[in-house]
Amino acid sequence: MNSGDGFFPDEVILQILARLPVKSLFRAKTVCKLWYRISSDKYFIRLYNEMAAKNPMVFVEVSDSSESKSSLICVDSFRGVSEFSLDFLKDRVKVRASCNGLLCCSSIPDKGVYYVCNPMTREYRLLPKSRERHVTRFYPDGEATLVGLACNISMHKFKVVLAGYHRSFGHRPDGTFICLVFDSDLNRWRKFVSFQEDHFTHMNRNQVVFVNGSLHWLTGSCSCILALDLDSDIWRKISLPDQMSSGTGNRAYLLESDGCLSVIQICEAWMKLWVMKDYGNEQWHLMDRVSLRCIRGMVPGIFPISQTGEYVFLATHKQVLVYHRKSRVWKEMYSVKNTSTLPLWFSAHAFRSTIFSCN
Repeated sequence: MNSGDGFFPDEVILQILARLPVKSLFRAKTVCKLWYRISSDKYFIRLYNEMAAKNPMVFVEVSDSSESKSSLICVDSFRGVSEFSLDFLKDRVKVRASCNGLLCCSSIPDKGVYYVCNPMTREYRLLPKSRERHVTRFYPDGEATLVGLACNISMHKFKVVLAGYHRSFGHRPDGTFICLVFDSDLNRWRKFVSFQEDHFTHMNRNQVVFVNGSLHWLTGSCSCILALDLDSDIWRKISLPDQMSSGTGNRAYLLESDGCLSVIQICEAWMKLWVMKDYGNEQWHLMDRVSLRCIRGMVPGIFPISQTGEYVFLATHKQVLVYHRKSRVWKEMYSVKNTSTLPLWFSAHAFRSTIFSCN
């Protein structure tokens, strides 16, 4: 493939453009008709998103303790720290889930209003309200316990899941678990009911993983992984690695690793990385064992957020760190100076920069 009017073949230009940040790519599209045509092609969009999948990021909302002011940052192992805004939504929102470059946000002043947006392209989609009444939907405050976003890049569609315990008006919750699923193709919600007894911490809710057509959450007791198959609307439980230690001081976190389900366990002196290579047979493999002695003082307040086969991003109260698995080197990527900020791990999500459209 050669344009015939430039120094480089089209394929070389395509590979260069596929490695640009989204903002730079959009500027490059205006340079000439050739670059615009190449960067608008379906093959290029697929290539760009595949390249983005290899570059993990951390999305963090930096806010003070009163939550009156906040800023959004994206921490990238290659390009460092960049700021961006969700002001194009024209609403005060809270980020509830992240998947393949899209964010699911809920309106703070208006309960039940949800958006799906791509913060890099500044596109968004206001989801239609479900017909469920807030008072009788979720316990205890009308907010969904679990919010999940499943973005299928190859199929160009996404689903949003709101799930939580049911409470009839004037009655105590009875363990009934209501699940609402929004389908971007159909532009409507569907509902199904099940029974659950699990509870979830704040980090468990934040770390929702979409792999193999299912959304996954780690239960609050770290006893198992709760998975929702989005094709069959069936919940099931997945066991954690048998060799994982339990007891005081051991913490587990659920992440994705190059398209596979992964669990990171942190104890006093070690970080262990497990990956489920065989999803159908639920077979876990211990991929790495990392000494934490050089960051011993941070261990009680450190939380893994995102990873690939090469990097692990972790957040503390005031810092975002990256661990390079090959060189076994730790590096500080971001540090907040304001002493009154909420912990960074409280609002940190795995992220990647794609040009996936939510419309």
